[in-house]
Amino acid sequence: MLYFNRRRFVISAASASAMFGLTKRVEVIPSALAQSDGVSPLNPTGAKFHKFKVGDIEVTTVFDGAGQRDHDPQFVKNASVEDVKASLRAAGMPDDTVPNSYTVTVVKLGDRTIMFDSGNGAGRAPGIGLLSENLKAAGIDPASLSAIVVTHFHPDHIFGLMAGDNGQVYSDIEIIVPEVEYAFWTDPAVIDKLRRADAVSPGVCRRPCRVGRT
Repeated sequence: MLYFNRRRFVISAASASAMFGLTKRVEVIPSALAQSDGVSPLNPTGAKFHKFKVGDIEVTTVFDGAGQRDHDPQFVKNASVEDVKASLRAAGMPDDTVPNSYTVTVVKLGDRTIMFDSGNGAGRAPGIGLLSENLKAAGIDPASLSAIVVTHFHPDHIFGLMAGDNGQVYSDIEIIVPEVEYAFWTDPAVIDKLRRADAVSPGVCRRPCRVGRT
């Protein structure tokens, strides 16, 4: 069984056994040390990746880029915009926008290399979509991956599975996805609703509508 939310992903003992031959559950959390090329308050070292060990498991968090987003009362559910601004100031960062960075976790145990999520993909927005080049910097060949585990279907987690022409980036690699989300996003009725929404607000549909056609 899988347990996950937007920021934490836990694999039960049964799933961990199937993927890695482990007897206990595995929890994957994003590393605050995986940052970008440019030095900034969110990127004090300019690292493209960060490696560490958990027992016999080698974990690499790879930076996929960063951007800024306008303040939105709905973005942080348990804090007001003023609370968010205060937290940014307390961390020594500007409070005019919210910094948003993206990392992808790769786990290696024995002869198995599993990547968790696929990042934003190239061309989604300036400053993001750096996973491919930073995997190379970390010494990880995408062709060597045993599987990709998708935690959930937000764009910054799945758009890296597809090229700009809707072709598959990892066509020969097993991709493991949550059953409930897969059923939802392959429902023709959902895609039809997105297409109708796209007619009102262009850009809503984009890649999900193309996925619905495959």
